[in-house]
Amino acid sequence: VQLQASGGGLVQPGGSLRLSCVVSGRTVRSATMSWFRQAPGKERELVAGVRWSGSTFYADSVKGRFTLSRDSAKNTVQLQMNSLKAEDTAVYFCAADTSRSVAVGTATSYDFWGQGTQVTVSS
Repeated sequence: VQLQASGGGLVQPGGSLRLSCVVSGRTVRSATMSWFRQAPGKERELVAGVRWSGSTFYADSVKGRFTLSRDSAKNTVQLQMNSLKAEDTAVYFCAADTSRSVAVGTATSYDFWGQGTQVTVSS
């Protein structure tokens, strides 16, 4: 299973970005697919995800601003990020949990990871 993340960049506060994760070797509907982020000096944290059943979940800090979607035809997972804040600055990683763990918020539940894409929110 390979995950290829893209879409990061530099954006001003209040702006938007759309991250994309292309998955090969496994269908996105057969795994829990999530986005995590890691800022310098901080632990990796869950941003949002979608269970194999289709139900989505979000960190409280991004609810109402970020939207995760799954495209089965293209086998991709996308994260639309609106109203970005400086505190959203981090490296964003997409991840796949093929064992369908109940601990969807825990990074160790995920067995495949993308390479990360940098998101910088700054004026």
